[in-house]
Amino acid sequence: MNDLDLFSEPQDGRQGRPAGRRDQRRQRKGQKRRRRNGRAAVFFALAFLVAVFGTAGVLGVAVLDNRLNPPDYDGAGSGSVTVQVTEGASGTVIAAALEEHGVVQSARAFLKVWNAETRSSSIQPGFYQMRRKMSSKAAMALLLDPKARSGNQITIPEGRRAYETYELLSKKTGIPMEEFEAAGKNTENLGLPEYAGGKVEGYLFPGRYNLDPNGSAEDILKQMVARFVQYAESSGLEAKAEEADLEPAKVVTLASLVQAEGGKPSDLPKISRVIYNRIKIGMKLQFDTTLLYALKDRRLAVSVADTKIDSPYNTYKHAGLTPGPISNPGEAAIDAALNPEEGEWLYFVATDPTNKVTKFAETWQEHQANEREFEEWQSRNPGN
Repeated sequence: MNDLDLFSEPQDGRQGRPAGRRDQRRQRKGQKRRRRNGRAAVFFALAFLVAVFGTAGVLGVAVLDNRLNPPDYDGAGSGSVTVQVTEGASGTVIAAALEEHGVVQSARAFLKVWNAETRSSSIQPGFYQMRRKMSSKAAMALLLDPKARSGNQITIPEGRRAYETYELLSKKTGIPMEEFEAAGKNTENLGLPEYAGGKVEGYLFPGRYNLDPNGSAEDILKQMVARFVQYAESSGLEAKAEEADLEPAKVVTLASLVQAEGGKPSDLPKISRVIYNRIKIGMKLQFDTTLLYALKDRRLAVSVADTKIDSPYNTYKHAGLTPGPISNPGEAAIDAALNPEEGEWLYFVATDPTNKVTKFAETWQEHQANEREFEEWQSRNPGN
């Protein structure tokens, strides 16, 4: 580079002309474009934020309104649907059931009515004939109406045999006895515990039931078996049987004998002890109730001829427990089977069946005296 090069102006690379003013103009235009683009970006961002938060606000208001005013049908509804209110069901559970069956549009709408209704806690368990698409107020009014509740409430007493239970259920529901008998034989779908051996006798748990007016014989027996299973689980039946060195099925069989022989609840643990004591020394039980189970009969005494019948349920001929339950025992009898009262009794007899008086004895002589009391009762009550 010569000395002149040090003082010459910079040349435009394309045209060989001075570039200073043109570069300045380009820079000013670029700055204007960047300012415009920047303002546009800011405007777009602001518009986006307004749109987002505006929509969120609208949605928030909608959600809040939905919570404060949940969707609800109008009017009394139409059609028919059966809804069960289970024992001890809360308002939340009932609301969910109504929504599930299409009675109310939303459980929350019904809960608002439930919480405002002072009589809501008086709603009884059972099956209710409801209508579809009812307002929550109309649904509440129907649940409070006794006429809406099915009349299929029944109490099965402790100690009933399976066929006697079928008779009670058939009379209540109108379902033929034959259908209950068939369901009691085909037990695969009844939910019986494995130790039941596929037999329903002993596992049709006594108590009060609300029967589904649309239920079949199988549905009803399944409901009763489920009650037994629930009790067995809640009471720890299997664990307690293991502690007592008994199989669960043996506990139920023993309890059925206690139930069949018992009068007053306070006698049950004593009767249980008699069974334990007799089995321990190899003494036959000689219970009339086991004979009468084989004979499908109900009476207070048996004949000598009855004691000769050929049946595994004849405890005059066979030692130990019967092959299976002879009745459907309740909680008190099952508890007595697991917790017999301490004592040396080997005998007992109902000396006054009218008043459910039972006397226990350790010796044959004491028992003979108690037997005479029973004979005196029989003379005062002929035909029993």
